[in-house]
Amino acid sequence: MAKYLLLKHYRGAPAAVNDVPMDRWTPEEISAHIRYMNDFAARLEKTGEFVDGQALAPEGAWVRYDGEGRPPVTDGPFAETKDLIAGWMVIDVDGYDRAVELAGELSAAPGAGGAPIHEWLEVRPFLSAPPTITE
Repeated sequence: MAKYLLLKHYRGAPAAVNDVPMDRWTPEEISAHIRYMNDFAARLEKTGEFVDGQALAPEGAWVRYDGEGRPPVTDGPFAETKDLIAGWMVIDVDGYDRAVELAGELSAAPGAGGAPIHEWLEVRPFLSAPPTITE
């Protein structure tokens, strides 16, 4: 089994087929979208493939260490950033092909008008071993 991170980009990914921004959806369309996501996760829980997932708020900040005895440096929030991750899901599947299959299915979550979004999802494998550096 291999773990993969599925990233849902609100902005920053290639345009979806149904590319109406979520802030222009009706409350019913938002509910249908969330229901689809929850049903998808519940089905994967039954097969043992779901690990975790969360929707993310648009607000955030960059934080970094600034030296011993000094407070962390922050920069943000950046709600206007060009790249915005709307949520994520971690799955534990047999391999890359299954991760891609599930990402494709998740991409069909309904959006405006109840039509599938056909959004692009980023599929990232968990690092299983330290990278090898060759010169």
